[in-house]
Amino acid sequence: MMARLHAVLRVALSSMSLMSLMSLWLGLGASLWSVEARAHEMSMAEMQVRETSPGEFFWQWGPTEKRAAKDDLTPIWPENCVADGSMLHCGEDGLDGAISVKGVGKAYSAALIKITWRNGESRVYTLTGSQPSVQIHGGAEDRRGMGQVASAYTVLGVEHILSGIDHLLFVISLLFLVGFNRRLLWTITAFTAAHSLTLALSALGWLVLRPPPVEASIALSIVLVAGEALHKQQTLARRWPALVAFLFGLVHGLGFAGALKEIGLPENHMLTALLTFNIGVEVGQLLTVLAAWALWRVASRWAWFAAARTPALYGIGAIASFWAWSRVAAIVA
Repeated sequence: MMARLHAVLRVALSSMSLMSLMSLWLGLGASLWSVEARAHEMSMAEMQVRETSPGEFFWQWGPTEKRAAKDDLTPIWPENCVADGSMLHCGEDGLDGAISVKGVGKAYSAALIKITWRNGESRVYTLTGSQPSVQIHGGAEDRRGMGQVASAYTVLGVEHILSGIDHLLFVISLLFLVGFNRRLLWTITAFTAAHSLTLALSALGWLVLRPPPVEASIALSIVLVAGEALHKQQTLARRWPALVAFLFGLVHGLGFAGALKEIGLPENHMLTALLTFNIGVEVGQLLTVLAAWALWRVASRWAWFAAARTPALYGIGAIASFWAWSRVAAIVA
């Protein structure tokens, strides 16, 4: 009996496809990363800056799920400002000049600086590794150029999809379902069109849904696609994968919108930020598909790389099921 078991395991392990290995690695990473079933959130640090009197500001880092942001991030204020603990003294010129955050892009994907002025107006600025500073002009007006906004939000879109294990597992499940053929182009296009639509509608405030049901639905979409990929008969998903990708893409777009809501959109370049964030998401998604295709091309030379497809899909389904149950439980709790 033991000899037969060892033989079965040896055959299974020696028959893994590279794409299957990729999925298993992603799945293992997801299971370790998503203990609290929050699989696609970026690490964000938020700073609150409030003007208390002319030229005087109180600032502090907001709470984070990681260790205190002050341990990893250091703000660098305009030259005319002097920091004294949590107070910032800027004199007659006010908060005018470049603000940067040293360390952003490493421990944290981005830093959000929310400045509230004495007249009650506020402005949120997003700093990333590629754009670690922002120019403040002593008032609530955001004067960042379109190029600065486009660069920052494109990077944030790429980071979001590449750090979003649940979205990546959904794309990998689609690859298992469709394979690398002409239908994959239509399937990915349908997924892109759908999540771009709901991302825009939600980000602009025209479609509002609570995040917990959206997160649970995203997990269920992975379970369903992984399950369909296990079938050998011609199911609806196998006959019309683009339709399935479009329907589930509508839900994933709401998840992207949730992340974008946390970041915020600049009022003077709102459409630019929305468009470039979505472009960043697409770039990250295409990088994932291209990497999987390249690895598949290399692995296809070896016939013994083939049989872990089923356990890989079961692994993806099991992880997504755990997320689904956890997120549904959070809703009803």
